[in-house]
Parts: sequence; structure tokens; C-alpha cells
Amino acid sequence: PQYRKDAAGNSVPDVRAAAAIIFNPQTGEVLWEENSRTPRSIASITKVMTAIVFMADEPDLQEWVTIDRSDVTNASVTYLRAGERIRLGDLLHLTLIASDNGAARALARTSEGGFQGFLARMNEKASQLGLQSTRFAEPSGLDPNNISSAYDVSHMISFAANDPTIGAVMLKERHSFYTDRRAISIKSTNKLLADQPITAAKTGFTNKAGFCLATLLRMPGSNQQVAVVILGAKSSANRFWETRHLFNWVKDRAAELFRE
Repeated sequence: PQYRKDAAGNSVPDVRAAAAIIFNPQTGEVLWEENSRTPRSIASITKVMTAIVFMADEPDLQEWVTIDRSDVTNASVTYLRAGERIRLGDLLHLTLIASDNGAARALARTSEGGFQGFLARMNEKASQLGLQSTRFAEPSGLDPNNISSAYDVSHMISFAANDPTIGAVMLKERHSFYTDRRAISIKSTNKLLADQPITAAKTGFTNKAGFCLATLLRMPGSNQQVAVVILGAKSSANRFWETRHLFNWVKDRAAELFRE
């Protein structure tokens, strides 16, 4: 069943994920939610904050940095090899498109203040944005102690989209580049990019977090945007299906939900 009746008899989304929200970033209004304030592990959605803090430094994206062994050891998902050189801009692409853990660590390590300084700024930024359920333990999302809530994540993805570089990178289905040694081609982890009006998005998965997806979408024929967040879905397909389902529900009710 895609819908169920709420206490007032209204038809509301029936989702199987652990937590979900539909949020209007233009007004700060929660349009629908389920367990949206419950703190949960968020896996690679962590990388949204990594990108926000990285871009706040106004980095030179053409600058070359050297990958360290610490970036790639036990990184789970990474295209990188210790000792190779890569541009910062391509590290950002790897982080947001391929969800590369080594790349996220390298962005943090090579930034001003190093890895620990970067982590401190991630947590400072979360406080500054009023994300009360959010705590970061490291920049990739591998650590289950990267905690947030669907409510906080909806704010985070909406804020990230304000940075034109982050937004543009998140929308790329593919990216190809060279390190100092070889060519690398990557494909997005996001199956919705092809057919949905997305302005920002990030996937996540760990055993602890389940399958996660944060998406900012544009309503048809308007400048109105909505953030849809799914945390703890049971499968990869489910997080995409449920995001589509929630967006369709909003579109069907646009007239009542977005009254001027």
C-alpha cells in the first residue's frame, strides 16, 4: 500500500523506511514526516557536510594534492591509491558522485587545520545551522557515529544546494578525469538523476544506517523546491522508489501545500 489514512482521515504516504520527511526549505515548513527527529546513523550523507565545509574555504579546485595511505586504508569504497596526485576538484567529484570515502578523507586532511580541524568545523557548521541531532565523527560516513535525523538532513541538503559548485557536481551522472598516473571514470550512485527534477542529492549506505537518500527537487513549472529525505530504507531500490512516491504525493497536493 502506498497510502494510509491518518487520524483525520487524510490520505498520507505509507513508507517502509525507518525515518522520512518532506520539507519546504523556502518556508521551513515540514509538509509530512515520520520519525523525522529520531537521531540515526546517516552513512555517506555525511559527505554533504564534508562538501559544505570544504567549499567554505574557497579552495582552488585546480590545486593538486597527494593521496596519503591514511586516506585509503580501510576506506571500503575508493578509486584512489596512496602516492598518486589528484586535483581538489576531482576529489570533490569523487566524494559527491561516487561516494568515495578516500576522497572525503583527503579533502579533510589537506584542508587548513588538517583532519581534526576539519572535523571540528563540520560540527561547528552543524551547530550554526541549528542541526540539533547532528554529530560527526569523521568526514566519509563510514563511522556509525555520524549521527543526524531526517529533519536535520533536509536542512543540510537544502543548504548545500546554495553552493553552485556543490549543486552542479551532485547533478552529474558521470565524471572522467586524470590523476598524475591514470584516467578514472566514475558513475553516480543516484538512480533518480535521469528522470527527476533534482537540484541536489546524496545517497548513503552502511549496515547500521540502512539505505539512505537526501534529495532536493524542484516542483513542476515553479521555483518551489522540496527536500525529501529517506533514512534506513530496506534496500537500495526502496530509497529511490519511496523518494519518487513522496515527491508524487507532494505534486498531487501542490495547490493546498503551497498556498501563497
